[in-house]
Amino acid sequence: MPRALLGQIELEYDTIGSPSDPTILLVMGLGAQLIHWHEGFCRMLANGGFHVVRFDNRDAGLSTKLDGVEVDSLALVAAALEGQEVSDAPYDLSDMADDAFGVLDALGIEQAHVVGASLGGMIAQTMAIERPDRLTSLTSIMSATGTREVIDIPDESLALLLTPAPTERDQYLDYSAQYVIWCSKKYFDPQLAREHAEIAYDRCHYPAGSGRQIAAMLASGDREPALAELTVPTLVIHGRDDRLILPTSGMRSAEVIPGSNFLLLSDMGHDLPEELWPVVADSILSHLRNSSLGGDYGSERSTSTT
Repeated sequence: MPRALLGQIELEYDTIGSPSDPTILLVMGLGAQLIHWHEGFCRMLANGGFHVVRFDNRDAGLSTKLDGVEVDSLALVAAALEGQEVSDAPYDLSDMADDAFGVLDALGIEQAHVVGASLGGMIAQTMAIERPDRLTSLTSIMSATGTREVIDIPDESLALLLTPAPTERDQYLDYSAQYVIWCSKKYFDPQLAREHAEIAYDRCHYPAGSGRQIAAMLASGDREPALAELTVPTLVIHGRDDRLILPTSGMRSAEVIPGSNFLLLSDMGHDLPEELWPVVADSILSHLRNSSLGGDYGSERSTSTT
């Protein structure tokens, strides 16, 4: 696969669809790899007339890893929950946003639709804040604004998030079933989760990077004042079944970003199951087309009961 070179950082990426079509840049979440944007979902977007680009964030997948840079993510989370400022991080979301722009630069793409999930949604929001001229639109999926006011991660989800994943292969594959805690309950298949975990593990298993990515998130603070000034056409998607980043965070994002549209899916958790690909892809494609045409964004709210 090709790699984007940004000084000391190298980012693995791939593309799907025709480069002559408008580009969608997909930004994945905490500890996840570009393959967590499943190829079938990417094909749906590409078949809608778009050039899809996905990449591994730093400290994940086949991109550069900051080996040996230690952070105490447990202590940082505890400090953040107590309202303390977190500044002891090797990088922040602005750096990760610059990485994403670097992928576009490597492809010679000046402007793109940016779609981010979870931590990737936070990176995408940061991109829209810092370089709005380079975004045709923003889609923020199962993400949050960075404000401490609506942080309310259930205890069992927080415990799983902060527990280091097993490094041994068989143990990790068994462990993957625990993600049912925050995944879409209606669609969660333990065998399928194990198969996906096997593919991800064999490509690259690097749990050490998640701690630094958590630190980046916590060190970046509250984006709400900047999001309240955003002029980039925005779609917010969240799942009512999300038990990691609760639906209130998605609602808050849509409330803060002027003129944003909000899609709340009743059966979606903190994942993107294949059964929901059609409704999510169709919603994104509609948003992208409206954005390209200069569509009217009037804080429309919609709820799917799939």
